[in-house]
Amino acid sequence: MATTSTSPLPTAFNHPLDPLTPEEIAAVSLAVRQHVASTLPGVKAIKFITNYLLPPPKKAVLAHLGIPLTPGGTPESPVTIVRKAEVDFLDCVNGHSYNVILAFENHKWEILTFEKLPEGVQPQISVEELVACEAIVKADPRVQQLAKDVGILPEQIYCDGALVFARFSEHENLYAHPMDFVPVIDANADKVIHIDFPPHYKASTNGAPNLIERVFPLQGKHLTSLPDLLSQNDANFKARDDIKPLHIVQPEGVSFKMNGNELEWQNWKMHIAFSHREGIALSTITYNDHGEVRPVIYRLSLAEMVVPYGAPEFPHPRKFAFDSGEYGMGTMANELSLGCDCLGQIHYLPGAYVAHDGNAVVIKNVICIHEEDSGVLWKHTDYRPGGRSQTVRRRRLVVSMVCTLANYEYIWNYMFYQDGNIELEVRLTGILQAYVSADGEPNKFGSIVAPNVNAHYHQHLFCTGSAMNFAGNAFISQDTVLTKEAGRPYDFAKERRWRITNPARKHYCSGKDVGYGIQMKGGITPMMARNDGWALKRASFTHYPVWVCKDVEGEKGSRMWPAGKYVPQTRESPEDSVGAWVKGEQNVENEDLLVYLTVGVTHIPRPEDWPDAVEHLSVIFRPISFFDKNPSMDVPGVQDPHSVAAFSQGQNGSVNTGSHGCH
Repeated sequence: MATTSTSPLPTAFNHPLDPLTPEEIAAVSLAVRQHVASTLPGVKAIKFITNYLLPPPKKAVLAHLGIPLTPGGTPESPVTIVRKAEVDFLDCVNGHSYNVILAFENHKWEILTFEKLPEGVQPQISVEELVACEAIVKADPRVQQLAKDVGILPEQIYCDGALVFARFSEHENLYAHPMDFVPVIDANADKVIHIDFPPHYKASTNGAPNLIERVFPLQGKHLTSLPDLLSQNDANFKARDDIKPLHIVQPEGVSFKMNGNELEWQNWKMHIAFSHREGIALSTITYNDHGEVRPVIYRLSLAEMVVPYGAPEFPHPRKFAFDSGEYGMGTMANELSLGCDCLGQIHYLPGAYVAHDGNAVVIKNVICIHEEDSGVLWKHTDYRPGGRSQTVRRRRLVVSMVCTLANYEYIWNYMFYQDGNIELEVRLTGILQAYVSADGEPNKFGSIVAPNVNAHYHQHLFCTGSAMNFAGNAFISQDTVLTKEAGRPYDFAKERRWRITNPARKHYCSGKDVGYGIQMKGGITPMMARNDGWALKRASFTHYPVWVCKDVEGEKGSRMWPAGKYVPQTRESPEDSVGAWVKGEQNVENEDLLVYLTVGVTHIPRPEDWPDAVEHLSVIFRPISFFDKNPSMDVPGVQDPHSVAAFSQGQNGSVNTGSHGCH
């Protein structure tokens, strides 16, 4: 459960990339509110939308941490780092949006810039606005009458944003009874300003569809996805009782160390931060290679994602949510439960974002950190008589978060391995977003997953942002150096692959530039939309699976957001998006790089997806000539004394420990 927090302001930070504390968020909001009161008398009421750390310049951060800019070089001398914050807020009466930059100087937050955003530019949608939608819709007389006309009482009206559903019991599947109309809401005026009616059809004898005016949601049957309630509604339902307990134990404790938000594990070191927009933001990722601290990635996070739906009938084409840029992945994050979302010995980190009133909303256990066994790291058996074998188990460190974006859950797993690999895994689950379907209605753009429930075809497209190898980079595609900013297509016929290298350092044996390769083939998915369509124009990052551009820092930080900083209600790809950045064709050879990787899944719903079983998608960063040899050779092979035979001797084979053992 998220809570609000206010308390005295601290005067120092532990790490320059630590997110704003709840106390800092409240203090920053107070400084903005005081400035508005003294300089804008026409603004009578404001609501805060974002309030977050504006990261310091990259070189200043590296100098502060003692990380060199060049391979084997000496770190630069530290410089003073001024803690800064960035705020977006709305004028509730006039509807204008403002952006503010503040700095913590002289023991207080002072305004550096105060900017009114251009007409039509909207900051992200807040959690409180989404929650308010339901109350606004339920109270609207027109909505109540439309619901009454199809047999739905006012207290049975529920909303997911502005999408309307009927719910016949408290814990029923919200999406099981979709309504056949879509309200449009003014979130500042707290009222419904328009109602759209998507068309419905029935088949005719000549094959041409005939228009239907209204469609009644399925009534009289309670549908749920909660196992304890399923037995009440289905006499044949019985929970499985043949699953034996499986426990994850570490009797000597965990192998990682934490210092605030900074983590060390198996030669890896990184900073872990909560971001209201990205969810998890990992920074200054380094590997200790036998005493030499080697930078790998400066920042790794979810930069953007979009979920376009495939039904073309108005207003369904409006359904393509930018879950990061419009809603904020972090603001939708779950408070995690021990032994449920993460198993074993767990360390949690909290997160905080701003509420409308300027105070902080705190999510206590929002980031989960733990270790997992991940199968075999490497193995070989010398089959000759007297030959030895070696088996080494692979362990990985997992930094994870679970976010609920309306009907969908996204599980974000950032995984680090002992052999130098880094993997970003996305797991998709939850419940399908559905629309009502008449009996026998032709259904070209969706699947009937339950009676009168049409789950439209849709996609989930994710764009990860990586500031790679912040010392002298080149970007290589099939041994061809990409020298200018560009988006690059995937060539299945040629098994195209990419790697990011540092020409300032060569491998001692292969002679190749040290680097990291990108493995993403399994997730490369084109966006199923026309090039001139609204969806693809707004989500230009989906044109290519790989984008490379120069890292450009300004007063408001670095390039960050591939679909633009302000995403809600855009009509075109903004000028501050990756499609516009690469038009400059700046040199990227031996420069600090930003690499954006777009992967996704195309979801053709099945009845078995009601609700959704987990689907997996991943991107892997794999060292190529980065290390002298396999960096995990020093991981010992250990035969687990707690592993035992599943059955007694004589049942399904005899019990033995193997002729060679693990080492």
